[in-house]
Amino acid sequence: MAVPDELERLYDEHAQAVFAYLINFTRSEDDIRDLLQELFLKLARHPGLIRRARDRRAFLLRMAHNSAVDLFRRRRTDAKHRVQLAAGPAALFAPAWDPDERVFQDALSAALGELPARQRAVVYQRLWEGLTFRHIAKLMSIRPNTAASRYRYGLDKLRQRLRPLYDEIK
Repeated sequence: MAVPDELERLYDEHAQAVFAYLINFTRSEDDIRDLLQELFLKLARHPGLIRRARDRRAFLLRMAHNSAVDLFRRRRTDAKHRVQLAAGPAALFAPAWDPDERVFQDALSAALGELPARQRAVVYQRLWEGLTFRHIAKLMSIRPNTAASRYRYGLDKLRQRLRPLYDEIK
C-alpha cells in the first residue's frame, strides 16, 4: 500500500480520538490543529514509526501527548527567557548623538529597570515586540487580563518616574 493512502487511512481512523484526547489535555483547538499536523507530518517523513507499533491508536496518543508536553515546555522556556531578558539591563535603543535624547534613553532604561520583573516583561513584550495581551498571556502562562493589568501598572510607574523629566522638557 502506498504511504499517502496508508497515512490517509490512519488519519481517518484515529485523528478524532487523538483530537478528543488533546482537547482535554491542551484546551486549545489552535494548539491541537498544530499538534495533529506535526504528528502526521512526522509520520509522513518516517513511515516506519507507525509500522513498528503494536497498537496504532495507543502509539498515536503517546506521540500526541509527547508533542503536547514538548510544546508546553517550549512555551514555558520562551516565557522564562523573556522574563529574564526583561529583568536585566538591555540596550533597547540605538546610540543617540543628541545629549537630550541620551538623557531620555538613560532615564527610560533606568525606569524600566526599576519595574518588577513581571511588569517589565509585559511592558517590553507589548511596546518593543508589539505582542498582544493574548499572545503575552500565552507566552507567560498567565491570563490576558493579568497581562493587561501588569502593563497598566508598569506604564503608571513609568509615567510617575519619568514625569519630572517630561516637566523639565516642556
